[in-house]
Parts: sequence; structure tokens; C-alpha cells
Amino acid sequence: MNNIDLDKPHEECGVFGVYAPEGTNVAKDIYYGLISLQHRGQESAGIAVSDTSGPKGNMNIKKGMGLVSEVFGSEDLKHLTGNIGVGHVRYSTTGGSTLQNAQPIAMNYIKGSLALVHNGNILNSEALREKQMYRGQAHYSTTDSEVLAYEIISERVKCGTIEEAVHNAAANLRGGYAVVIMSPRKLVAMRDPLGIKPLVLGTREGVNGEKSTYILASESAAVNAVGGKVIRDVRPGEIVTVTEDGISSNEDLCGGKCAHCIFEYIYFARNDSVIDGIEVHDARIRAGMALARTARVDADIVAGVPDSGLAAAEGYAQASGIPFRLIFHKNTYIGRSFIKPTDDERREAVHMKLSVMKSVACGKRIVLIDDSIVRGNTMRQIIEMLREAGAKEVHVRISSPPFLYPCYYGTDVPSSSQLIASHHSEEEVCRSIGADSLHYLQPEDFKSMVGEMGLCSACFDNCYPC
Repeated sequence: MNNIDLDKPHEECGVFGVYAPEGTNVAKDIYYGLISLQHRGQESAGIAVSDTSGPKGNMNIKKGMGLVSEVFGSEDLKHLTGNIGVGHVRYSTTGGSTLQNAQPIAMNYIKGSLALVHNGNILNSEALREKQMYRGQAHYSTTDSEVLAYEIISERVKCGTIEEAVHNAAANLRGGYAVVIMSPRKLVAMRDPLGIKPLVLGTREGVNGEKSTYILASESAAVNAVGGKVIRDVRPGEIVTVTEDGISSNEDLCGGKCAHCIFEYIYFARNDSVIDGIEVHDARIRAGMALARTARVDADIVAGVPDSGLAAAEGYAQASGIPFRLIFHKNTYIGRSFIKPTDDERREAVHMKLSVMKSVACGKRIVLIDDSIVRGNTMRQIIEMLREAGAKEVHVRISSPPFLYPCYYGTDVPSSSQLIASHHSEEEVCRSIGADSLHYLQPEDFKSMVGEMGLCSACFDNCYPC
């Protein structure tokens, strides 16, 4: 995780799954898919693969702490052989940041084996855990992902197929989740009935008459990264099964209500992803345009904080007529090892991560666009850097409403006591960060971003969908 992102909410995980024709090794596809999802989690990474033509339970798995490129080398990928597999990148919101909690979660049981990757939070995991322990079906699970795996296994021993087991388990779940499960012969995916967490289905055409490869991923960018094309988003509540015969779908748990996470469009997702039919870059452009309509200010230039603030800044510039300029140089070669524990070291880290181009900032009245303010520490340091570079004025515009409430669906939004906007007025926050003015996106402007789709915006309005 980069230090400039320490004062941001964090997504829990990214998931990826591949089913390819027999004789194909999918480990490299999973590796490249996880690289493209690295922004969703930087604490651990893992890959599990199997061969559908081999003996059941013959699973190869490797996982470790750190970035994808730190966990896997070329020799690792050579030894991960199989034509079906799942991969995961993790940022922990339940359970500690330890190798024990890294995914995929792999388990053997009386009818076979499975490997599971999961993004999100299961709200009733404690009740499920207590039920499992009472029945003697599981030891104490440290994460809700492990609880979910045991729930599927407990159903699997009672029914005929893995997809039936997933369906029965899903009927007992509450929360926001996207899950991909590898069994010896099948890939099964499910998305929560509100569609809080994203999940995309893609394909890559076979060559020389081979069958197509099927891909499941948290974002369309990961499908594109391995040469695939998006078929569609997995529908909220849908269970998709991939076998050698192709795709089948169960929509028994699909309902009419949706609550897609608005923060996917504001910050989490890659700029080039398309989620539930909305291109993320375009949504951010429209957020900036909405800010320009409601929070216009006289200024010389518009600038964005890299990376997700740049598109919104572009939109603000388009709508306001104020020129857009790149004002920061971002050092992209600082990895996890550069995370520092103290406030002073974190301050130094921000300066190492971002530097200001003084010739652009000096003497200018600047509209500075960012996607969010959580604690306010990083924004304060960025404004100080602009002042030191000679900026005349700094007017901050945020392409989301103020964070006021925690998230329970797998996003690491801190408790309200740590959210600066929850106990300070807009004017007080403005003074705290040292800006000349501060305005946030209004919740009613979400329609400008994404249209009429159903949204979860509980971290802004305290309206939790489940």
C-alpha cells in the first residue's frame, strides 16, 4: 500500500478465477489478473490451481504476504500447473494481516476439496460460526471467509453438487460479497443479492478449435488484462457455474433491489474498469462536472491528487472552463516496505510519494480535486506542499460527500470517531487542512455520476441496505 493512500478507505480484496480447456495452465493468467487488481489489496496474495482431468483433491496452492510480484516468481508459476484456478489479493478488514488469513482458503472434505476467494464482509458470520462450532463442524474461524468456506462444505456433504451447496449456503448469508469457488471439476461464483460488491464474467476465445476460457473477476480491467472480453456483470444474487460444457446460471436468490457501492466509482475501481454498465472514468468525470456546477470558484488552474482525483479534476475543468494542469509528480516505485509507523515518518513518506512541480503551482490560485477526506492528515500535508511551492490560494473540492459513518460490507472506513467530518463542520475541516475553501460533492449528485442505479451510500447517509 502506498503511503499517500494511508488516509483513504481501503477495499478488502480482489478476486479472480479462470476455467480453461484441458491441457492449459492458468497460473500466469491468474498472476496477471491479480496484478491488475493489486489496487484492491496489497497485504497478501495467493493462487490455487487444479487439473480437471486429474484426481480430485490434487490442488496446488501458494500464498504469501506482500504484493503479487513479491509473492510469486517465475519458478512458482511453473509449479502451479492446472487448467482451473482462483486467485486473491487481500486488504484485511476482519482477521489480522497474517499469512494464516491469506487466501485462497483451501479445504479437503469427505466429498472432495475446494478453494475459495472472497471479497466483502458476511454480517452474520458470528452466528454462523457459533452454529458450526456447536455442531462440531469447524474449529474457531478467524475470518468470515473461513466461516463461509465451512458453511459451503457443511452443505456440500448433504447435497449432490457444489453449486447446490453454494446456493444453500448463500441463502443463509447477509452482507456484501463476491465469491469464487474452485472445486475439482467446476468454478462457481456468487454475488450478494444487493450487488454491493462487483463481480464480472468474461471469456477468451480458444485457438485452433479449442474451447473458450472463462474468467471471473472483481473488475473488467482484470478480464481485459488477460486478453479476455467481458460477457456481463454477474447479476446481484446470481450463482454462476463454469464447467467443461460452458456456463450455467441460478437466479433463485436474485431480487429487484440493488445497492451497488458508490465508492467503487469514486475511488476503489481502476479508472479503465466498467462496473455494472458504468465506465468508472466517465463517472469520475461527471462527479467533477457536478462539483463545478455547485462549488465554482475563481481560480487559475484545476489540479487533481493522483490517481483517482485526476478524472474528477478533468471534469471540473471541462465544466468550469478553468485549465486543467498536472501539478504533482507521483513516485510509483515505493512499495509496501516503505510504510512507516509514526506520524513524522508518514509525513516524510507523503513527500517521497508526491512532489509538486513548482513552475506550475507558483503564484497560482488552485482548485485541488481529491476523491475523499478521511482523517485529513494527508490533505493537510499536500496543501502545505503547494504553499511551499508558492501557491497563492488552494481551494479543495472533494468528489464524494463527507464520510460520517463506518462501512460494514468489506470497506475499511474507520469508526466515526476517526472520521474528521463526523465531528467537525465543513468550515472547521477547511481550517484544519489549511485550505482557502472546501466543498464536497452532494449526495443528490450521485445521479449525475451513475444515473438511476440503486446504490449503497451508507458511509455518507447512514442508510444501510441490509
